[in-house]
Amino acid sequence: MSSTNADRAAVPGAPGGAPAAPGAAPGKMPGAAKRAVMGSFVGSTIEWYDFFIFGTAASLVFGPQFFPSESAVASTLAAFATFAVGFIARPVGGVLMGHFGDRIGRKSMLVLSLGLMGSATVAMGFLPNYDAIGVWAPILLVTLRFLQGFGVGGEWGGAVLMATEHAPRGKAGLYGVAPQLGVPAGVLLANLAFLLITNVVPDGDFKQWGWRIPFLLSATLIALAMWIRLGVLESPEFEAAKSDGDVVRARCSKSSARTGAASCSPAARSSARTPSGSCG
Repeated sequence: MSSTNADRAAVPGAPGGAPAAPGAAPGKMPGAAKRAVMGSFVGSTIEWYDFFIFGTAASLVFGPQFFPSESAVASTLAAFATFAVGFIARPVGGVLMGHFGDRIGRKSMLVLSLGLMGSATVAMGFLPNYDAIGVWAPILLVTLRFLQGFGVGGEWGGAVLMATEHAPRGKAGLYGVAPQLGVPAGVLLANLAFLLITNVVPDGDFKQWGWRIPFLLSATLIALAMWIRLGVLESPEFEAAKSDGDVVRARCSKSSARTGAASCSPAARSSARTPSGSCG
């Protein structure tokens, strides 16, 4: 058993999750874990809000605003095709941010994904339409949509990890629910935002500038989520792995030189922390 695992085993309720906080009452969520869960929920909610307001806007105004055509159906279909770009970008963001999250840290990647998503969404609120800048309007819209999908792809896996890796023993599944709840919460907020705007702003004004308001409101929501997320401690699991990093890298480097492998798998890295483990 490695020193990390031994330390955890010495703390009741720690194996399989974050060590119990000193002096924490049984059954009570430690402060760091509470903030991690809240950060995962709020961050996921706001990122999915950003993701889904695009879908609502695509069905209502993006066709004539960015894809003008003699056929209203063709304009709407083009807008929905842009909506699909976000789903294509999600696995790309998930893979890349997951890769660097294992090396740089969960928290830094979650802050990056939130900033990326928020910046892309607010930029959409300021984006000129086709009549103003021509073909650059749909090109920039597609680019920003790709960044949205990239950001939410990184958010999904990272938020689940951050919540579950702060969880005490036997609570990882419960803590992991927080990011999942962010999806319906984000959908609800997105629809409520457009419901409110369409009932307050006249139809003509809505089509001209009113649709931009939910995108611009994202700046306030992102600031709130960023404040919560910046106060979250790094994952205890990642910190434990980081503390053993020199030993793991040395063993992996030795094995890579012997086998020609470029890197060690996560399972091999885990075994490398034990005296009998090896990478390769």
